[in-house]
Amino acid sequence: MLKFIFGKIFYGIIVLLGVVTAIFFLFNVLPGDPATIMLGQRANKDAVEAIHRDLGTDKPIFTQYIHYLNDLSPVSVHNHADKQNLWYLNPEKYDWTPLFTVGKKKVCVLKLPYLRRSYITKRNVSEIILDTLPETAVLAFSAIIIASCIGIFLGIIAAIKKNSAFDRITFVLATVFGMSAPSYLVGLIMAWLFGYVLAEYTGLSAVGSLYDYDEWEGQKLNLKNLILPAITLGVRPLSIVIQLTRSSLLDVLSQDYIRTAKAKGLTLYKIITKHALKNALNPVVTAISGWFAGLMAGAVFVEKVFNWKGIGYEVVEALSKNDLPVVMGATLIFATIFVFINILVDIAYGILDPRVRKK
Repeated sequence: MLKFIFGKIFYGIIVLLGVVTAIFFLFNVLPGDPATIMLGQRANKDAVEAIHRDLGTDKPIFTQYIHYLNDLSPVSVHNHADKQNLWYLNPEKYDWTPLFTVGKKKVCVLKLPYLRRSYITKRNVSEIILDTLPETAVLAFSAIIIASCIGIFLGIIAAIKKNSAFDRITFVLATVFGMSAPSYLVGLIMAWLFGYVLAEYTGLSAVGSLYDYDEWEGQKLNLKNLILPAITLGVRPLSIVIQLTRSSLLDVLSQDYIRTAKAKGLTLYKIITKHALKNALNPVVTAISGWFAGLMAGAVFVEKVFNWKGIGYEVVEALSKNDLPVVMGATLIFATIFVFINILVDIAYGILDPRVRKK
């Protein structure tokens, strides 16, 4: 079992390394000079050169890549003697714990991954992510709860009423609105219809975040602002859950032990709840776990539509200002969450089903 777990972790690290490499080289071929972005109208030759030296962008691209990996790695090697050195252990960057020295000038340290600083605000990217990630997590979690509860319920009814008008209508709505319509378009429709046209009846706002700010009362929790973006973000996984629950339940209902239960005179309710549903939900749970990680990244446009101050909103703002460290850091966080959740799901399957470990 330990071999299986370490194998999954190793493959996860390899995937993350590939993501880091792709992110670095992709964003480093984009036009735009970070020194000019940071200095603005104060840019002059000497100041630009100083910024390039500080960021290491005056070095060859492969050296910059190794430097980026060194910043991201929790265990990294730095120069503690030469302040002009690219690898200098700058105390303004991050806190660290020295492990051991490497030669006369280098030291190996233990630290948190350093995601660089924003070109615009000069804040650490990790601070920006820590401030905004909780709101995105709340939005994604709410969306997946809505999609799971409603999707499983509708999927069960569609399976019971196979080939009925309800089954056909559910399939069409799930396909057209869930799979075909982009989240950005669904968000605009939801914001306009329920947050503007019907706002008098719904009491909902077209824009708003998890917390409102009042001049007198300060920060206030406003859960009403969560309703529209959560439903919008949950529409796509909702359609998947409906169809997956329906097909999986129909497959289970055709099994021999279900026929035996029917022959014993059990009611349809007991057959569904006590025998069929727990076996039919296995693929649904797998899909839900994968979708949660996807929703964290997919919230980008939904957050922009509803002015939801999450990490997706920050990514859109950073892209509009060419603030690449924020975009790179957020992309890396999304990838890490996705890989981490998939590792947990694989390990859980390995624990529950020994056949998975043998594969």
